[in-house]
Amino acid sequence: LFEIPYKQALYASKNTRFHAAMALQLLHEKKAFNCFCSDEWLAKKMQEAKEQNKPYRYDDACKNLPPELVIDNTAPFRVRISGTQEMESFEILHQDKTPTPLFASAVDDMLNDISVVVCDEKELSNTSKEAYIREQLGYEKEERYTGVQSATQNISLKELLERGYLPQAISNYLVSNQFKGEFEIEKLNSFNREYLKNLDPKELSRYVGFADEDIGRLAKLFLSDDVATTKALKSKIEPVFAPRKIPAQLQDRFTQLKKVVQQLEYCENYADFYRFIASKTGFADEELATLLALLLTNQTQTPPLEQVYNTLKNYLQEIVKK
Repeated sequence: LFEIPYKQALYASKNTRFHAAMALQLLHEKKAFNCFCSDEWLAKKMQEAKEQNKPYRYDDACKNLPPELVIDNTAPFRVRISGTQEMESFEILHQDKTPTPLFASAVDDMLNDISVVVCDEKELSNTSKEAYIREQLGYEKEERYTGVQSATQNISLKELLERGYLPQAISNYLVSNQFKGEFEIEKLNSFNREYLKNLDPKELSRYVGFADEDIGRLAKLFLSDDVATTKALKSKIEPVFAPRKIPAQLQDRFTQLKKVVQQLEYCENYADFYRFIASKTGFADEELATLLALLLTNQTQTPPLEQVYNTLKNYLQEIVKK
């Protein structure tokens, strides 16, 4: 997987002079025209179409006005790009001469040589108009659009981030060959899990509330088919440093185990740690494994305890007090 690096944020409001220049070019080339139709008039036409149960289409009322009616006209006007038989003439500059989002997007993509756009699937219907704008401006590079079915799946970018998906994992999934227009959360999980595996341990630890390489390595141990986001990882790490919840039938043995661990001096490896505990308690292997899982992680389903111990041995005396 390759990260798509963040380069810059583009704001249409910063490029208004370019939008105006491009609109002026289209006007000079007779590919656009001034539209003096008022909002009230356009609303009336839309209502008439609705009453007749017909789709509304701008009727090009201002497209072929004589020059003198254009020059001498003091009414507010918007700028429309001339359409085709299949596509109506549509607005590119508002009456205050700010660009429509459609025109701004088309021009900005052109100016920045954009080749791939990821957008809400609802916006795909406008891509033909954006392509038409660039074509009329003489720009020949083809732009590829990928739509996210957020409306269908009721999921937003904000929600994905809140769930614990990394921005680079989301962006790479959306532009990958695995994304076919239908949002598949399991495939995103796969992308996100790989990114989390490759994070620096200390950086990963920050996502779960720490700034420690050992905790980052512990978090990586918990990554699995069921644990693929920072939020899910945090739910695995937080119990480690929380008060223990011990089943009643294990409470006496767990208390005994804690007393033995409190007597223990530092053990570098799990094998020595396990032998010491086993010799002092006499617990059967299966029972001891369950108790040690609860002691180290406050959970019964854990990664291999040897690996867990290697990440938590420096925290052992802190943990045993929980």
